[in-house]
Amino acid sequence: MIALGIDPGTAICGYGVVEQVGSRLTPLYYGAVITTKDMAPEMRLKKIFDDLSQLIQHFHPDVMSVEKLFFNRNVTTAIPVGQARGVVLLAAAMQNLPILEFTPMQIKLAVVGYGKADKEQVTFMVQHILNIKEKPRPDDVADALAMAICGLHTASSPRWQLNKR
Repeated sequence: MIALGIDPGTAICGYGVVEQVGSRLTPLYYGAVITTKDMAPEMRLKKIFDDLSQLIQHFHPDVMSVEKLFFNRNVTTAIPVGQARGVVLLAAAMQNLPILEFTPMQIKLAVVGYGKADKEQVTFMVQHILNIKEKPRPDDVADALAMAICGLHTASSPRWQLNKR
């Protein structure tokens, strides 16, 4: 089974493709779609959509994992993140890719075993679980890999398989 984890953002949209064979998890590909402030907002979203669509077409993941949107005090960043998340969901829908959504606490619990883990703990466990020597950079990439791991845990469960039918 292959999962694509996405950490949506307009400037940096992290992604991680992870394959599960038995109990072994292997990173197939990871990185980030990076856009610049001098790009028009619609062109930034188009780049995210196009790049993620190509990833989906290339790897044919079984599921996409995306962080649930939560509102914090900074509305200025929440709106662009929501827009990026929208094109991420659209890219999946255009290719009939099932989407799993997780809260930050669910992701941390799946990867670290503790729902209030900090970023360093999550990154450390992502490296350990996937046997990655160097820290994935930027941080959005480690978050995306954590989402893929969380998605694989959920998608490989008999309950999800039953609901999928």
